[in-house]
Amino acid sequence: MNSQKIITIIAGVIGVIAMFFLIRIIGVGDEAIKAGESSGMVNTFMYIAYAVLALILVLVVLFTLKNVFTNAATLKSTLMGVGAFLVVALISYFMASGVETPMKDGEVLSASGSKLVGAGLNMFYILAVIAIGSMLFSGIKKMIK
Repeated sequence: MNSQKIITIIAGVIGVIAMFFLIRIIGVGDEAIKAGESSGMVNTFMYIAYAVLALILVLVVLFTLKNVFTNAATLKSTLMGVGAFLVVALISYFMASGVETPMKDGEVLSASGSKLVGAGLNMFYILAVIAIGSMLFSGIKKMIK
């Protein structure tokens, strides 16, 4: 068997197990869960879900890194994308200004925290303009052809 069939079988088994757990949780009922009568069962299922999520995340990262490092063209384009993202992040950070800001709960947001928030907003705006511009450019280019 090839790896695609094995992955499909594993995904099917995980799906069946997940349906079993979902039916068990639904069978307990909302009132029993709210009252805390079945919190042990729900907590157990939550930890199993966390473990499966962690396993899937590790596998995705490993296979992505394997693919990136085994293909030189993919590595080059990935590094160019990461570099461009870092350049936008640096530009956004240096454009931002930070001032101490009082918050509703009585705390005070520090100047560095305020600068990071401003940098995040600036980065969002820059990336949004780039995305919209590239969509417009692509659409206009297709209309011309």
